Amino acid sequence: MNTSTDAGSNKRQHIVDTAYALFKRAGFHATGIDRIIAEADVAKMTMYRNFPSKDGLIVEVLNHRARRFDRQLDRLTQGTATPERKIRAIFDWYGRWFQRPDFHGCLFAHALAEFGDPAHPVFVAVTAQKQNLQRRFQDILAAVMPKNRAERSAAALLMLIEGATLVAQMGQGDRAIRHAWAAAQQIVESR
Repeated sequence: MNTSTDAGSNKRQHIVDTAYALFKRAGFHATGIDRIIAEADVAKMTMYRNFPSKDGLIVEVLNHRARRFDRQLDRLTQGTATPERKIRAIFDWYGRWFQRPDFHGCLFAHALAEFGDPAHPVFVAVTAQKQNLQRRFQDILAAVMPKNRAERSAAALLMLIEGATLVAQMGQGDRAIRHAWAAAQQIVESR
C-alpha cells in the first residue's frame, strides 16, 4: 500500500469536499481559489498539483456530486418492485432534500446559470448529469411503455423535478413536490 498516494488522494478529496461546500453556499464565480485553499488548509502547490485550473476543480466537484447522487438513487430504487414505486422513491428523495436545512437549490442549475457557454466544460458536466437523470427515468419507464413514449415521459419527469427544485428554492418545497408528484403520477399511470 502506497501511503503517499493515499494521502494525495485524501487531500484531493478534501479539496473537492471543501470546494463543494463553498460553491454550494456562495456560488462558483464568487468563490476564489485563495478562499478554497484557506478553507481546505492546503498549500497552493497542493491545490495546483491536483487542480491546475478552477474550471477543472468545478468539473470535478460536479462529477463527484453526480456520482454521489447516482449511488443514492441506485440504493433507493434497487429493491423497489414497480416502475411507479421507483419513480415515487426518486420524487420522495427530492421532497426530503427540499426540507434539509442545507438545501440551497440544485448545484448543477447554479453552475448552468454561471457557465452558459455550451462548449464550456462546466456546461458539459451539467448537461451530462441532467441527461443521466432523464435516462434513469427512461430506463425505468421502458419496462411499462414503448420506447418513444418512455423517452417523452422521462423528459417530462425531468422538467417536473427541475421545476419543483426551483420552486423549493423559493421556499415552497412541500407544495412543489406535492404538485410535481401529482403530475408525474398521471404520466406514469397513463401507459
